[in-house]
Amino acid sequence: MKATKNLRWWIVATIFLATTINYIDRQALSVAAPVIREDLNLSNEQYSWIVSSFLLAYTIMQIVSGRLIDILGTKKGFTISIIWWSIANMLHAFGTGILSLGIFRFLLGMGEAGNYPAGMKAISEWFPKEERSKAVGILNMGPGFGAIIAPPLLVWLILTFGWKLSFVITGALGFLWLVLWRGIYYTPENHPKITNEELELILKKEKDNFQKEQSPWLSFFKHKEVWGLALSRFVSDGAFYFFVFWLPSWLADVKEFSLTEIGMFAWIPFLFSDIGSFVGGWTGEKLIANGMSLNASRKWVLWIGAILVVPVLGCLYVQSPYVAIGLISISLFATQFKQSSLFTLPIDIFSKKDAASVWGISGSAGSLGAMLFTPVIGWLVDTISYAPVFTIVAFLHIISAILVMVFIPNIKRIPNLS
Repeated sequence: MKATKNLRWWIVATIFLATTINYIDRQALSVAAPVIREDLNLSNEQYSWIVSSFLLAYTIMQIVSGRLIDILGTKKGFTISIIWWSIANMLHAFGTGILSLGIFRFLLGMGEAGNYPAGMKAISEWFPKEERSKAVGILNMGPGFGAIIAPPLLVWLILTFGWKLSFVITGALGFLWLVLWRGIYYTPENHPKITNEELELILKKEKDNFQKEQSPWLSFFKHKEVWGLALSRFVSDGAFYFFVFWLPSWLADVKEFSLTEIGMFAWIPFLFSDIGSFVGGWTGEKLIANGMSLNASRKWVLWIGAILVVPVLGCLYVQSPYVAIGLISISLFATQFKQSSLFTLPIDIFSKKDAASVWGISGSAGSLGAMLFTPVIGWLVDTISYAPVFTIVAFLHIISAILVMVFIPNIKRIPNLS
């Protein structure tokens, strides 16, 4: 069998596609929200509770999924996850109100929670530390790319087939990806197409001298680094989810965009989020290559991104919807620039056998923060306006960066979790 050069980059490209599908399915509701809210007579607050049901499941299951993926392995764990969430997305076609949509959204969150822990574990298995931030940057382009595709795709599907069938069609994408995944993914040591040079690079650069058995789950919480990762995600993830779940509604409610105009323009900020993710990962790699320490490189990227989110406050003062979209684009570029560093920290600090578990804990904390923030958004929008929401979102990433500095003053490997 002929070997494939640079196979690790094909692996991360495959995971990127899964994450893209993940966010197309996730954002299907937000794009369809103006139509669904009118069709089913839902208020902003009721919509926020449907969104929160997804985040509740995502919060619970990221911890569970991370642990299961460490036990089952990346290939099997990812397979189970994408089958589950694809079916759950299709079930949205049977939604008739807040209760049924809330249940289907909860099921979607259960399945989608396995995406990032599995992806991060794959990167920890396939990439040396010098390349991890770039690999994470590519993986983290998936949300933005999914959000780029979702508005025009979903608007076309809704206008052509109706909002119910649009969920069935987007849900089917996961099964197409599954064929690719089952064929391409093995661990480096067992992959039939890996070159000897690439295998040597991976094994030489990353000698993981940790115990092979799973670490006791509670042992993770003995380390302040886990708390720092969790708290940092807790305060910052809701800011990104605000744009994922509420941008189409904001454009419709405040800027009076039609469904067609949402399809034309709502994808633009997420294009910039993808660029920010790649540039952040590339920057982290180049800083290390130029002699900067791992600790310094990760934190420089973290702080630059956090500070550049603040200009989103300008959306409260500009009249032009297109200038506002530009400011949101800068904010999402900065958000994903920062997250390319933050998302890499679990696999910088912990053994690859524990990578999915630790990432699941931090991701669960992020989802919990977003879940608690989402009903607040709905209440603020219904009772005041979007203004206080934009004000909060502008500063959450700075608080997140401060928490990393406090709890993780020096980024380095933890040799043993027991």
